[in-house]
Amino acid sequence: MPLSALLETDAPVLVFGASGQVGDAVVRRLLEGGRQVVAVSREARDGPAGVTWLQGSLDAPPPLPAGVGVVFSCGPLDNFARWYAGAAPGAHQVVAFGSTSAETKAASGDADERALAGRLLQAEHTVLETAARRGASATVLRPTLVYGVGRDANLTRIASLGRRLGWFPLPRGATGLRQPVHVDDLAAAALACLGNPVAAGKVYALPGGERLPYREMVARVLACLEPQPRLVELPPALFRLTARAARLAGRGAGLAAVVERMGVDLVFDDVPARRDLGYDPRRFSPTTAMVTPPRREA
Repeated sequence: MPLSALLETDAPVLVFGASGQVGDAVVRRLLEGGRQVVAVSREARDGPAGVTWLQGSLDAPPPLPAGVGVVFSCGPLDNFARWYAGAAPGAHQVVAFGSTSAETKAASGDADERALAGRLLQAEHTVLETAARRGASATVLRPTLVYGVGRDANLTRIASLGRRLGWFPLPRGATGLRQPVHVDDLAAAALACLGNPVAAGKVYALPGGERLPYREMVARVLACLEPQPRLVELPPALFRLTARAARLAGRGAGLAAVVERMGVDLVFDDVPARRDLGYDPRRFSPTTAMVTPPRREA
């Protein structure tokens, strides 16, 4: 099947990580485009219409339907890479989400972060090499700080702490540039890979549409809350002592490396994604709903 035919085919699309924040956005976009979706989840799920849920995981996948033309991986890339290298799906195209952490954490002072970067880079190589060997197309997408539905581990965590304390601490000098990216912009980029021969074998950075200092990013998150928590900037030495105390109390794992990066620019070039995928991410204008965890149903 030519790649261009993937845009018109009625074959179902297989989505791993469909219950996560990125996977959910990808599924919604696929349904809006009239595609039939087969989604894999560790837990039994229902709906929406157009989605067939299979219970299982990449370590213990359920029997998968024949005739799947496209596979999206929206969960941990290293797990997907192991499955993809060992399985023999007949998919003609794979679109897999990784992370810019593959680059930003490669030289981290934290051993766990360096190990994560190594796993991500190896997983990217495995996916691209496996697809090429099978005559399939594969694209890896690297988001920056993801936000949008209150399910991220960064900006929503900042909002949650600010609500709980009534204030949020930052070290002075937290001016490193960031590019938070909305989850729906990621989904749009993923679907732009469908049937797109230019995207084959490529790795794209997917930053948000605005570069802003870390302090300003935090200030905008706090500003969308009611009541608005205060942003309190502490002398760096005092902040390090606070971070150390949190780490000793078992609440600050990896915090030292995060603090060190607050003064470092972590910016990525979106020109290749704009050129090849029509990528057009929004500026960072968070709302309360975007940084509020969704309510669990009883």
